[in-house]
Amino acid sequence: MKRIICLISFVLVFFIAIDSKIKAADNNFSMPLHSETAILMDLGTGKVLFNQNKNQIMYPASITKIVTAMVAIEEGNLDDIVTISDEAVNVIGTRVYLVEGEQVPLLKLVQGLLINSGNDAGTAIAEHLSGDEELFSEKMNQFVTETIGVEDTYFRNPHGLYDENHVTTAYDMAKITQYAMKNKTFREIVGTKEMEWIGEGWDTVIYNHNRLLWDYEGATGVKNGFVRKSGYTLVTTAKRDNMELIAVTLNAPSAKHAYQDMTALFDFGFEQYTTNTVSHHEPFETETGEEYQLNEDLVYLSKREEEITFHVNRLGRLWIRGENNRILATTLLFPQDEAELEDLEVSKTEEIASDDHSDSQIMQILSQIRAFFTFN
Repeated sequence: MKRIICLISFVLVFFIAIDSKIKAADNNFSMPLHSETAILMDLGTGKVLFNQNKNQIMYPASITKIVTAMVAIEEGNLDDIVTISDEAVNVIGTRVYLVEGEQVPLLKLVQGLLINSGNDAGTAIAEHLSGDEELFSEKMNQFVTETIGVEDTYFRNPHGLYDENHVTTAYDMAKITQYAMKNKTFREIVGTKEMEWIGEGWDTVIYNHNRLLWDYEGATGVKNGFVRKSGYTLVTTAKRDNMELIAVTLNAPSAKHAYQDMTALFDFGFEQYTTNTVSHHEPFETETGEEYQLNEDLVYLSKREEEITFHVNRLGRLWIRGENNRILATTLLFPQDEAELEDLEVSKTEEIASDDHSDSQIMQILSQIRAFFTFN
């Protein structure tokens, strides 16, 4: 029994090592940035193109509102009418000047939250959905851990005002934004440059605080922030051609420096990388003549102008490689003959992630595993 447990542990470590090998970011370069931590991620694939201390614990400030908005959009009814409390009216910081007793649609509060960074809107949303900020923060934390799957983010309020336990990382915020930008309502709001605001306490036109919507070609969102303890924080997405990128910068010394860093990250990404699509209709053939295909289109990133090679091993796994044998993507193919599917299910447990020609060490380990089960 002990030997079986040891073997299972070994196999788990083995899988993690292989997964890390496949997913490792091509980040063998440096970029001079003013921000303490930063990340550049492809929105479609989640591939990290650059990172600087991406897992370092930081204070998010108002980029917290990305999560507040997503909880409201996904778990609330945007047609609800919210009655504004005294607590919401008196929250400190940026606001949309709500009035106690004023009745505002939840959708409008989300717009004021994201476009004009209204802290009062954030408190009103929290109170409407959970009763108070503390209970709503629990909902936020559950949302980011269980729905999105990040691990190093913990919120204590809906607006991002400083709390020593209100923290996140550049990587977590990129993953949160990747999830949020797939929501049509969220995407539309964070891409809004200006909006007429008519309320009991404020009739005006509100302008999106993220200046890159005006200043960077292809910018599509998302949110900026600042409190003294966090420095200037910024999350932005930008799209050119068929590639959309997410950049996060945390603790820049000024808004100007945050925007400079963001521009440098996007310029690097768009200049160096391109998105490629392999159609699920495209056939692939192994060396022994079996024909396979994808069950859906495969999207992957490559460096511009790099030579790309495709290889299908004997068990039907497709490997896509770039320069220096760098793995761009790998996935299991499906036999064109549906009758072969049952045999495929048996063989893929043996296949794991091996490449017949270059991963001889992996094949040797697999042989050892088979030998263990043969003699035990």
